[in-house]
Amino acid sequence: MIRTGIIGVSEGNGHPFSFSAILNGFDEARFAHADWPVIQAYLRAQPAERFGIGDARVTHAWTQDAATTRRLCDACAIEQACADPADMLGAVDAVIIARDDWETHAPLALPFLRSGIPVFVDKPLSLDAGELALFAPFLQQARLMSCSGLRYAAELDPMRQPEPASGPVRLVTGAVLNGLDKYGIHLLEAVASLGGGFERPVAVTRLAAAHESYVLQLANGVPFHLDCLGAVGKTFHLSFFGERGHQHFDLHDNFSAFRRTLEQFFGMVRSGVPAIPADETLNLMRLIATARALAPGETVALGTA
Repeated sequence: MIRTGIIGVSEGNGHPFSFSAILNGFDEARFAHADWPVIQAYLRAQPAERFGIGDARVTHAWTQDAATTRRLCDACAIEQACADPADMLGAVDAVIIARDDWETHAPLALPFLRSGIPVFVDKPLSLDAGELALFAPFLQQARLMSCSGLRYAAELDPMRQPEPASGPVRLVTGAVLNGLDKYGIHLLEAVASLGGGFERPVAVTRLAAAHESYVLQLANGVPFHLDCLGAVGKTFHLSFFGERGHQHFDLHDNFSAFRRTLEQFFGMVRSGVPAIPADETLNLMRLIATARALAPGETVALGTA
């Protein structure tokens, strides 16, 4: 069994509950007490065979709040509620850091990485250049994986075909709620998953708008217009305009995206092969840090890791 520890929780982000339930299953009544009704609804809609990934199991949990940790353990049959993340050292074979505030990631992840324990870190990994330099060797050695679950969004499978129905893509547009770092990253990762130059922005321009608005020039020559709309309703949308037509996708199947992400992480744990090229993760983090600092109308070329 791959004994897995899950660490942390962020306000409004139920990933510890989603990820633990996908791996361990969940108790209907106790999950209701945890008060994540949207998550419980999509868990309830899944057949039993979609729960569990090989021999991986969440065996230890810690969040910043002992009551939340207890609810998580009860809802998802996690055996050990920890008083401190360090209690997991020597007791687990892998760790999932389920906080999406990047400033907390290095202090939480590095003790495990330096002890040889593979770690998955929720997006964004870090926007600090010094922390990225510390993380880089672990990404390269397949000890660390970090991404948005929407990198594996099932809705985009038609675009991952050798010949999408739209034909060769001329333009990508995306709209997402909130800001670039926590939510724009979802669409950046989703587009990067297509490969073929979509994974490498080479320049970014910030547009004048009431919200965060950018044009990214991708390595394959395709422009990607990305709008982070701020405080709006649930929005995770991508459109692809090609030579033969256009295709439009709302990325709402969280269960499939998270399950695929966990499959990739535990595949990396078993194989020792990075699930995502290290340079791809590092370049996306540097892109976000660079783009957020731009003034409207400013363009900058992007280096590579």
